[in-house]
Amino acid sequence: MKRILVTGALGQIGSLLVEQLRTIYGISSVIAADIRNSLMAQEEGPFEKMDVTEGKEFSAIAKRHNVDTIIHLASILSAKAEFIPLEAWRTNMTGLLNGLEIAREMDLQFFTPSSIAAFGHSTPKENTPQLTIQRPITMYGINKTAGELLCDYYFKKYGMDTRGIRFPGIISHNEPGGGTTDYAVEIYHAALERGAYTSYLKKDTTLDMMYIPDALDAIIQLMETDSNKLKNRNAYNISSFAAAPKDFAQAIRKHIPHFQLDYKIDPIRQKIADSWPNQLDCTAAKREWGFQPKFDLEKTTEDMFRKIKEK
Repeated sequence: MKRILVTGALGQIGSLLVEQLRTIYGISSVIAADIRNSLMAQEEGPFEKMDVTEGKEFSAIAKRHNVDTIIHLASILSAKAEFIPLEAWRTNMTGLLNGLEIAREMDLQFFTPSSIAAFGHSTPKENTPQLTIQRPITMYGINKTAGELLCDYYFKKYGMDTRGIRFPGIISHNEPGGGTTDYAVEIYHAALERGAYTSYLKKDTTLDMMYIPDALDAIIQLMETDSNKLKNRNAYNISSFAAAPKDFAQAIRKHIPHFQLDYKIDPIRQKIADSWPNQLDCTAAKREWGFQPKFDLEKTTEDMFRKIKEK
């Protein structure tokens, strides 16, 4: 029976991933952990308040629950990390190294996500290859690039079963966590509440996006794939669709015809977005473990409105 520890379990991805993993493997088999405390999370299944930068605490929890898998999601995201770069380095890199060392010691399967933030201005913008020059310009991107290399190192040196995905912007009805693409979540809430939104990115800033059900399915599908089929392992390009703020507005107007979109550009987040690719080549993920997204922009918009109204 699987025993999975999920760090960053109260985040945008973690909260929904824990729920889906528990549906598949059983409530008691998935241990949620986060630096924040949550009475609701404790009531829903095993929960540990944990700081991933504290290695002894991290290790003790993994051993106490006798886990065989770590899904390490705890991190400080791109936009927020630019305001606290040293704290971001400590959280993102010390936390990752602690997780890798625990997985090495206990011989665990290990997953951590990378991001399109791992790319930079010198990366090809269109049909961005799986293997290409990266050179990120943000602390978060530097952390993710280093993380990809560290996971490769632990696989090659110790034979660890490390796996990872380069996520695009994630769209979810849950609260976003300080990323550059958070507008793609905020815009739906604002459309329903006010019929208008002010974008901090330019109207034609095209970026890869993914609706949360596709992201959750991708993690689980990759983790369940036979290890022998994986060649790239730690940083698969994946994306559901590429879109700019103007494209979201067009999709939203099919449901809310009077929706208004205007712009007040945030130079920090715009600079970050301009350094990222427009569209990723996802061939390796499709070939090696069958990645196949289900949601395009129109389906995402329809489901987002339904989920927000339900909440």
